[in-house]
Amino acid sequence: MLEIACFEITSAETALRSVADRIEFCAEQQLGGITPNIDEFRYLKSVYRKPIYVMIRPKGGGFYYSDLEFEVMKKDLLQFKKSGADGFVFGILNSGNTIDTHRNKVLVDLADDIPCTFHRAFDRTPDLDVAIKHLIDIGFKAVLTSGGKSSAMEGKENLRNLIEKYGSQIDILVGGGVRSGNISELKNFTKGTHFHSSAIPSYEVFASDEEIKKLKKSI
Repeated sequence: MLEIACFEITSAETALRSVADRIEFCAEQQLGGITPNIDEFRYLKSVYRKPIYVMIRPKGGGFYYSDLEFEVMKKDLLQFKKSGADGFVFGILNSGNTIDTHRNKVLVDLADDIPCTFHRAFDRTPDLDVAIKHLIDIGFKAVLTSGGKSSAMEGKENLRNLIEKYGSQIDILVGGGVRSGNISELKNFTKGTHFHSSAIPSYEVFASDEEIKKLKKSI
């Protein structure tokens, strides 16, 4: 399964027309992705049939939020749910970078039967095994991770361990610098089956149809 992270509508349309299985739609790549524009999302849903997962994140920076910001997250999730979101991507941590089980559970319950992915806030947690057990208990269907390192290649041993131990209980979505030049190595080493990439070639700003096809062919 290949998911393409799309930070603006041009890349989203490229990925939705290409061979990607689904996209993660968000905004502001320089902030690591935040909640996208709902009108752009509605347009994409009106034109394309492939699944669109929506990031719910009110700001960049850390992954702990004020009460007001959490209320915004709940409101945004419900609006995108009503508009046809196929999945949600979010992650809330406590100040010590442990999983905020209560607030994440509130959002998962609001999503109801729409699958939720915990994003790379996971990689900031101090103990990946403890964190992933919490995510499974909360009801997340997937976790996007580079194995606790800055890139999937650096974290490939941790990724292999996570997939071996927990892959039957939660989808381990391998992400973080995943490109056509390394995806085969990552797949063979980690035994992963779910991959996440922006598919943006070096020195470019938009996802590339050619890169998406190379990524898909390699898995």
